[in-house]
Amino acid sequence: MVVLAIFLESIATLLHSIIFVYILIVVVGSVISWVNPDPYNPIVQMIRRLTEPAYQYIRYYIPTSFQGIDFAPLILLLGLQFLDLFLVRVLHHFANILS
Repeated sequence: MVVLAIFLESIATLLHSIIFVYILIVVVGSVISWVNPDPYNPIVQMIRRLTEPAYQYIRYYIPTSFQGIDFAPLILLLGLQFLDLFLVRVLHHFANILS
């Protein structure tokens, strides 16, 4: 049972790290969108390729544009925060029960 607890702790920590890095990418992409970046810049292209599929998924189900402001990044950040707070804590809790 201790091995399963360590495995769950590792999964929770890895998931937390991935969510944190994606949150940073979304924030950087949002800030970059304010300054009209060069669309041929490889960093800008990478950030758009990483964030646009999630934005499109959100926009498909929820109208996110109000008076020219797109709230898809904000909705995505709230969803990521929820996943981080809920799912990671549940995994940590199960790991603590098993150990």
